[in-house]
Amino acid sequence: MAKMEVKMSLLDDMIGVGDMVLLEPLNEDSFINNLKKRFDHNEVYTYIGSVVISINPYRSLPIYTPEKVEEYRNRNFYELSPHIFALSDEAYRSLRDQDKDQCILITGESGAGKTEASKLVMSYVAAVCGKGAEVNQVKEQLLQSNPVLEAFGNAKTVRNDNSSRFGKYMDIEFDFKGDPLGGVISNYLLEKSRVVKQPRGERNFHIFYQILSGASEDFLCKLKLERDFSRYNYLGLDSAKVNGVDDAANFRTVRNAMQIVGFMDHETQSVFEVVAAVLKLGNIEFKPESRVNGLDESKIKDKNELKEICELTGIDQSVLERAFSFRTVEAKQEKVSTTLNVAQAYYARDALAKNLYSRLFSWLVTRINESIKAQTKVRKKVMGVLDIYGFEIFEDNSFEQFIINYCNEKLQQIFIELTLKEEQEEYIREGIEWTHIEYFNNAIICDLIENNQTGILAMLDEECLRPGTVTDDTFLEKLNQVCATHQHFESRMSKCSRFLNDTSLPHSCFRIQHYAGKVMYQVEGFVDKNNDLLYRDLSQAMWKASHSLIKALFPEGNPAKINLKRPPTAGSQFKASVATLMKNLQTKNPNYIRCIKPNDKKAAHIFNDALVCHQIRYLGLLENVRVRRAGYAFRQAYEPCLERYKMLCKQTWPHWRGPARAGVEVLFNELEIPEEEFSFGRSKIFIRNPRTLFKLEDLRKQRLEDLATLIEKIYRGWKCRTRFLLMKKSQIVIASWYRRYAQQKKYQKIKSSAIIVQSYIRGWKARKLLRELKHQKRCNEAATIIAAYWHGTQARRELKRLKEEARRKHAVAVIWAYWLGLKVRREYRKFFRANAGRKIYEFTLQRLMQKYFLEMKNKMPSLSPIDKNWPARPYLFLDSTHKELKRIFHLWRCKKYRDQFTDQQKLIYEEKLEASELFKDKKALYPASVGQPFQGAYLEISKNPKYKKLKDAVDEKIIIAEVVNKINRANGKATSRIFLLTKNNVLLADQKSGNIKSEVPLGDVTKVSMSSQNDGFFAVHLKEGSEAAGKGDFLLSSDHLIEMATKLYRTTLSQTKQKLNIEISDEFLVQFRQDKVCVKFIQGSQKNGNIPTCKRKNNRLLEVAVP
Repeated sequence: MAKMEVKMSLLDDMIGVGDMVLLEPLNEDSFINNLKKRFDHNEVYTYIGSVVISINPYRSLPIYTPEKVEEYRNRNFYELSPHIFALSDEAYRSLRDQDKDQCILITGESGAGKTEASKLVMSYVAAVCGKGAEVNQVKEQLLQSNPVLEAFGNAKTVRNDNSSRFGKYMDIEFDFKGDPLGGVISNYLLEKSRVVKQPRGERNFHIFYQILSGASEDFLCKLKLERDFSRYNYLGLDSAKVNGVDDAANFRTVRNAMQIVGFMDHETQSVFEVVAAVLKLGNIEFKPESRVNGLDESKIKDKNELKEICELTGIDQSVLERAFSFRTVEAKQEKVSTTLNVAQAYYARDALAKNLYSRLFSWLVTRINESIKAQTKVRKKVMGVLDIYGFEIFEDNSFEQFIINYCNEKLQQIFIELTLKEEQEEYIREGIEWTHIEYFNNAIICDLIENNQTGILAMLDEECLRPGTVTDDTFLEKLNQVCATHQHFESRMSKCSRFLNDTSLPHSCFRIQHYAGKVMYQVEGFVDKNNDLLYRDLSQAMWKASHSLIKALFPEGNPAKINLKRPPTAGSQFKASVATLMKNLQTKNPNYIRCIKPNDKKAAHIFNDALVCHQIRYLGLLENVRVRRAGYAFRQAYEPCLERYKMLCKQTWPHWRGPARAGVEVLFNELEIPEEEFSFGRSKIFIRNPRTLFKLEDLRKQRLEDLATLIEKIYRGWKCRTRFLLMKKSQIVIASWYRRYAQQKKYQKIKSSAIIVQSYIRGWKARKLLRELKHQKRCNEAATIIAAYWHGTQARRELKRLKEEARRKHAVAVIWAYWLGLKVRREYRKFFRANAGRKIYEFTLQRLMQKYFLEMKNKMPSLSPIDKNWPARPYLFLDSTHKELKRIFHLWRCKKYRDQFTDQQKLIYEEKLEASELFKDKKALYPASVGQPFQGAYLEISKNPKYKKLKDAVDEKIIIAEVVNKINRANGKATSRIFLLTKNNVLLADQKSGNIKSEVPLGDVTKVSMSSQNDGFFAVHLKEGSEAAGKGDFLLSSDHLIEMATKLYRTTLSQTKQKLNIEISDEFLVQFRQDKVCVKFIQGSQKNGNIPTCKRKNNRLLEVAVP
């Protein structure tokens, strides 16, 4: 880095205090006021040392752009203003460059923005790591796993429209270059009770609403679902729609994400079938019935829902119905079957729904892990991202809140331990003396909950496993006996007398003093939720399903693998998961993001001091600041410290030539800062009190103002000198250019004058030469004219002599010719009478023929084949010749006309010719069709999106496509259908939906019948016994009857090599299923104008009235 480079810093242009460690004075009010001041200026991130505090702005801010990513890339953590990208970059660079596994812990209450924070971390890491096809695919799969898990694991709550109802920990694996290889996701404690019941104002999991809103009608039909939310008991209706949330678009996003992650089509279908089954389980209702022995049992009210569930899952209906009505208990070799009353049946139904959805979610996580796991076996670097529920304090706190708060206690414990450990390691690394820091250790609270002998979870498990009557009250009694003397446990029934007068604590509750404050838990439901029992009959029924996914979700239902051992409780499972998570986190370098919700209205620009204060307390943020400030409040490497404050000392300004540490020592000695306020480490300077740092900042600010004044003075002098030199240089340039311009003007004036003088002299010389040339020319022309006159006289004399001589010679020739003619006539006269008649006849005939052909040449008609004009016959004896010439000419011009046709035009005229042979003088409708071109495709099926489904169903080329009317034999009414003719089939399809109603091979069409009148009715007769003839013949009506019949005739002839029988009769029989009906055409006036109508006369007669 260049020494004069201006570096931005956390302390530059700071709004409030960017790092709470530097806050002075430090108390709860100043802490909140600092957060509020920064929040009001859109500064939603604040540091506590290396911890990031994130306040949810409830709106989009322009601080997550690609430009911001590049701004924070490869920058020091404190170099820029606080941002989540700074922490993400620090963690990624530590992993890539220092080979340290990282974990990012994101905590906060529901609605504080934990999920969005985890997305921002992952998107930043994806943006700054390597590129390439494989790397991009891995990044895309990692990012697209979020929409899938959010759809199945998130729900709308009163505090958050997209609340995560499960804990998620993702390990992202990188290679030695820092490129992502894959990932592994772990999930914790899905809130499966939400499947069957939601608090008022909240929704079930997103996926239920997304399917009903975004799935197509066909897909919903396959899942046996309806779009109406009110049809399903498991869906709360008061919050079914969420403002600003498009469930239909989110459903398409989820399906696309599942495809990107690697789900196969059949897997996606199976997942949605299980979701549909869970949704429909809530609609099963029970009614009580009494048996003969007096025991109560339950029966399903309406079995239609049960039938549809069984069809979806492939379970035998009787098996599932029995599992809802009976419970089988096995003990050693004995089996006891008992009936379930209505309450127990509803419990079994809800338990099945919760288990089915919970196991489906776990399967989804496992399936995503299979897709995104690293394919190589090389050594990997790991970055973990933990997005888990924050501390929860509600009006009614139950087992779920107890477990969640226990997890947060453990996270707080490891947070304090790792923070102190990091402080201690840095002090040791820098050679600074370590002093013990006093802080609240919540290990005593964790021990109260998780102790294997006297912990609350151990007591709960012991109570669940105890024989006899077990209730929530007996569990509370046990807690009162074991935990009564614990200083963080309170109960109304406790033996400790100081709680007996506490009327704020009901009898069925107990209270725990957590690190974040006191929380009262209602003991109701603790035992049932911890047991989390699913009757074995239901597990076995699920295992018997033909649905492969459902069968895989219930392996314990396999009769060959019956395990009589009681399954572990929910509390013990979660305790083990938390222990594994803590062990995993302790092996990694921690990075913390503390999320805070500014208000409960989910609105922007609102900062609720009381709500934020409550979160600051239970997140232990003030405790965190005090831990950081117990030693040294601020530390910085020598180089950036010297670079920032070197202007405060003359010896270090502007350049320090020695080591950076020596420069800092000189600087601090010059400023006379007390030695107890700072310490020198090996690579950093440590400042104890924030006031010292602020003093340095104030001095730096004043010095910068002085330096700015000095720089301004020097700059103004330089600017004036530069301007003067520039003006001087400009004056010289202008003068030189002016002198040059003046000389150029003078030269141009002299040059112009010289050119004018030259032009006058040249003009005088040219005129003189012109006069001489003109005189010479006139002399030459005079001599030429005299010679021409003389030559003309001589020529006329010679011509006159030659003409006289020619007249004499001609007279001699004429006299000689007459003499020879006289001699010939005298000799020929004696032979003339014998041959004169025949010769004259032949000559006359030849002249007449010649005259006839010449006249015909001039009177020929046009080349149009329809032109019937022909010249009149001049002589009777040419009658046959005249007719033959007319025929030959017509054939020739027809050939010339046909040669102009394209192949398509030839086909059209062939069809017209075929129609003429079939219908001319037989069908009254034919003459009207002659002038109409045969178009065939009257419906643009390939272009109209309405017929996309029909186009996809028809693979062959469509010869004709038109809307026809199909006549109903029952009442004679017409129904619109799309008539399609292809090379091999005749198809009828629904005009509105495009669904194919009938498909008939051309080989099964035997005959087409129609009347001889001016109507469009025709019947298509099918081969008896064929598959298409099951419903009988078709009686149709069309506006293009001639074209349709002609194309059907030609196509059938082309494919079957047999002529299709065209019957034209005003009365014919039509086969309808097993009956034959006579169709009769009559003449009659119509009320509907010129439209033929069809009426049913009796079972055997349809009468068509043709106007």
